[in-house]
Amino acid sequence: MLDRACARLTEAVGDDDFDGTSIPSLLRAAGGDPDGFWLLFRHAAREPEFRDVIDTIRTASTEIAERHIGEVVPEGQWRDWAARLVPAVAIEAVIAWLDAGQPDHDHAADRVAQVVRAAIQAAQPR
Repeated sequence: MLDRACARLTEAVGDDDFDGTSIPSLLRAAGGDPDGFWLLFRHAAREPEFRDVIDTIRTASTEIAERHIGEVVPEGQWRDWAARLVPAVAIEAVIAWLDAGQPDHDHAADRVAQVVRAAIQAAQPR
């Protein structure tokens, strides 16, 4: 079941870049298989035997985020922080959306994107 959840997520979102379709695709994948999403990001994350799967997802997500924010956040500790934070914030926002009953499908992606943008903005130089 975990492999199937990973495959669905990769198929829906991709595994190499972030663009304007990434967050809507993530929400569709989560909404289409909430149990698989929960299994992957909540239950498997706590199980040592599945740690390598979660670490692979986390590493890939961090690398994608770093490439994406590289234009707006200078290299250094704050970029490193934001590259780790952005995927975590996106996943937690989607989980909260699932927990709330998947409200407002038409605007959910915009709201999650707003949260992600806030995390990126927090890392920008002042």
